[in-house]
Amino acid sequence: MLKWLETQERKLRYSFGNDISTPKARFWSKVHYHLFDHAFLRVPWTNFYQIAPGVYRSNQPTHARFEKYAAMGIKTVINLRGEDVWAHYLFEKESVEGLGMTLVNAKLYARSAAAPEFIIGVVDALKAAEKPLMFHCKSGADRAGFVAAMYLLVFERASVDEARRQLSLKYIHLKSTKTGVQDYILDVYDARNQRDPISFEDWLRNEYDHVAIQEGFNKRLPPDAVKARA
Repeated sequence: MLKWLETQERKLRYSFGNDISTPKARFWSKVHYHLFDHAFLRVPWTNFYQIAPGVYRSNQPTHARFEKYAAMGIKTVINLRGEDVWAHYLFEKESVEGLGMTLVNAKLYARSAAAPEFIIGVVDALKAAEKPLMFHCKSGADRAGFVAAMYLLVFERASVDEARRQLSLKYIHLKSTKTGVQDYILDVYDARNQRDPISFEDWLRNEYDHVAIQEGFNKRLPPDAVKARA
């Protein structure tokens, strides 16, 4: 019975919500956005915080919140969910571009260690972005938390302990779940850096091995047991 319900929910989820070109389509896409993407929760709950001068983290904003952020002077929005065909992205693209901000898509994953090209893509996007800027994922807890930590390490030369604070219960990040792989990435880097100092960006570009890290996390190996990319 449970499997049948899951199948029906999946069929319903993918049966609409990918068109905003007509009033009728917009209505149903808004239903999809609030029902399946849980946008109704993100009307009062923003998970919006400043992490450095001119740099903010957030969950997926609604149009009203994009209006507020544009009024604050935010120039660039980095979407860590990536480009998509569903309502959450269609409405975001419409809002951001209509308000004169720049939308940058840089996809990451919450429950797995991203491949190097994805993480380095985010670093490069942050370097190129006009400030003030904000970045967001869906909940603002995991992907946004990792990128906030990464920003502090790469651009603010923060310590790993300072960076780790961006992945905490304050932001509804749960280390004990699969999203704890984001913490584990920092732990692996910290163990490597303590053996022989290396900047986080250099480590990402030259040694970061997402396969080894994911395997280590799945087996819960000590961070210093994860080998660098050859």
